[in-house]
Amino acid sequence: ALLLKPEGNGKLSKRDGDRLGFPVFPLEWHDPKTGDISSGYRESGYLPEAVVNFLALLGWNPGNDQEIMSMDELINYFDLTRCSKAGAKFDYEKGKWFNHQYIQKKDNKEVAALFMPILESHGIKADPAYVEKVVGMMKDRVSFIKELWDVCAFFFVAPTEYDEKTTKKRWKADSAAQLAELIEVLRVREPFDIEGTEEEVKAWIESKGYHLGNIMNATRLALVGEGKGPHIFDITEALGKEESIRRIQRAIDKLSIDN
Repeated sequence: ALLLKPEGNGKLSKRDGDRLGFPVFPLEWHDPKTGDISSGYRESGYLPEAVVNFLALLGWNPGNDQEIMSMDELINYFDLTRCSKAGAKFDYEKGKWFNHQYIQKKDNKEVAALFMPILESHGIKADPAYVEKVVGMMKDRVSFIKELWDVCAFFFVAPTEYDEKTTKKRWKADSAAQLAELIEVLRVREPFDIEGTEEEVKAWIESKGYHLGNIMNATRLALVGEGKGPHIFDITEALGKEESIRRIQRAIDKLSIDN
């Protein structure tokens, strides 16, 4: 099928990609006449299997609602009679969706291996098993491997600054004193697992009559530096007891002075 512009009428062109910010070439292309550089799907971080799946469904469908298909499935399902005679609008956002789906399908070990060079470019040398654990928690939040750094850098670099808006909202007058108590609860907790630690911390909060949300939000700020990230006790278990306590203490020290 003829590929049509995402917006308006006419066939897809390189200018559409340049204007809307998506690649139109499989590989990065340098125009020999003008010297212009056009990004490619490979360099933009698209997985080959995602691109194949995405392109196969432009102007053809298998006759059911299935969208994610392996190469073997695409070959087996293909039927020329199900090809559209009309042109197909190039939905580049759908291309991102396919890439997201294929990242989720990949084994965590594979995703971790793809993420390792990005970590190294940021000066991080991490244990592959730890990277695997982190991407297992965070890969559902990204459409491209390169986006993993933005969503999970805090797993590798402890915060030294705290998001101003989150701090104003989440760090209360009694947060420092309460988190100092929390440190002692965490210090004696064994094993430092997810379920048991969560249960013990929540029991402590209830016994003290503290506000669960206030404690959890202040703890997230201490561990992450802002109000994002997965479940609190997934974070503490991954970081380990010593690093979790170190981060909470640093937030107490810094935010007590700043506020």
